[in-house]
Amino acid sequence: MGLAEVAMQGLAVFGLLLFVVLWLMHFMSIIYVRLRLHKKRPEVQPPAGVSLLKPLKGVDANLISNLETFFTMDYPKYEVLLCVQDQDDPAVDVCKKLLGKYPNVDARLFIGNHLRRPHIETLSCLSAARSVCGLRLNGRPFQALGGKKVGINPKINNLMPGYEGAKYGLVWICDSGIRVKADTLTDLTNQMTEKVGLVHGLPYVADRQGFAATLEQVYFGTSHPRSYISANVMGIKCVTGMSCLMRKDVLDQAGGLVAFAQYIAEDYFMAKAIADRGWKFSMATQVALQNSGSYSIGQFQSRLIRWTKLRINMLPGTVLEPVSECFLASLIIGWAAHHLFRWDMMVFFMCHCLAWFIADYVQLTGVQGGPPSFSKLDFAVAWFIRESMAVQIFLSALWDPTISWRTGRYRLRCGGTAEEILDV
Repeated sequence: MGLAEVAMQGLAVFGLLLFVVLWLMHFMSIIYVRLRLHKKRPEVQPPAGVSLLKPLKGVDANLISNLETFFTMDYPKYEVLLCVQDQDDPAVDVCKKLLGKYPNVDARLFIGNHLRRPHIETLSCLSAARSVCGLRLNGRPFQALGGKKVGINPKINNLMPGYEGAKYGLVWICDSGIRVKADTLTDLTNQMTEKVGLVHGLPYVADRQGFAATLEQVYFGTSHPRSYISANVMGIKCVTGMSCLMRKDVLDQAGGLVAFAQYIAEDYFMAKAIADRGWKFSMATQVALQNSGSYSIGQFQSRLIRWTKLRINMLPGTVLEPVSECFLASLIIGWAAHHLFRWDMMVFFMCHCLAWFIADYVQLTGVQGGPPSFSKLDFAVAWFIRESMAVQIFLSALWDPTISWRTGRYRLRCGGTAEEILDV
């Protein structure tokens, strides 16, 4: 047997192994979703105090309604720490409105610009009923603390004053675009058992109008949870920082938030630090529901390219990601079936893609908790476009090692660190 034939046989065996692994991932994620997601549980332990850290920058159409859901949670012991980096940010006015509307909620607003020295400012009066005298707004403490530039990560810089002011042993870092239910925090703390150090939510997207929203919902209901859930089921620590409840003392043992300011993907390294100290992870039964008021196909694509760049620099195995996508995987597996069993390659390719499509729809309905708000035709179109974008997204991530995030540009280094690119 010649070398070329050995290589062909090896590639064919790889195709068969790929088939087994990918369908194992499909079945694991579908079964997990059906058994675990959207299952209400009674309280299993006394509620612990939670400090919610909310990083805010800018305003979109859904910001105030998203934020308001955190002020109306049914949980006995939590505080809301709103963190805005710039005192001129329009998010400050949104926060003031909610602070005035919910005076009985334990909430504080931290304002600062990392380019200035730490300071305390007196804020202008909103009205006679919302006067700010010294450090009180409607009788509640109101902190306007200078932000701290402790590293290149703008989210960490923004959160530092709030983290240092947190008074509870559990900290919940939750992105600005997330909306919650009344019992979301109860669900998170129920998972924080004795040996668990981090509880995270499976990212998903709320029902919104437009094809861009459908495209996002299809991705976060099919491809993303398949990888995310199967990794966690197999013991691989896969966490996104959209909604994470963590033990503050464990983070402090790792150096506190400041220790992760050198990374853009701070969520990955915080999770790694917690796992390295022997703590387990748990996934909430509710999804982390993204409800950003600003979305488009271009923004969605840029976001996936940025995430892929981060994974490539942190995890070299990411270079194999394209073979886990439907069309490329179906070609490889179809060729393997033809080479080993003389099956028609194109017939196998089409049948495999159809089976994948059906499995993805089943996955989506499980993550959604029922039928999606869009039609099956809309799903088919969005699914095809998303799958067609996969390889292009990966190649775009390889082409340029820099990323743009928030208001900065960064050059990534191997291992996950980065340096900010300053305009001269």
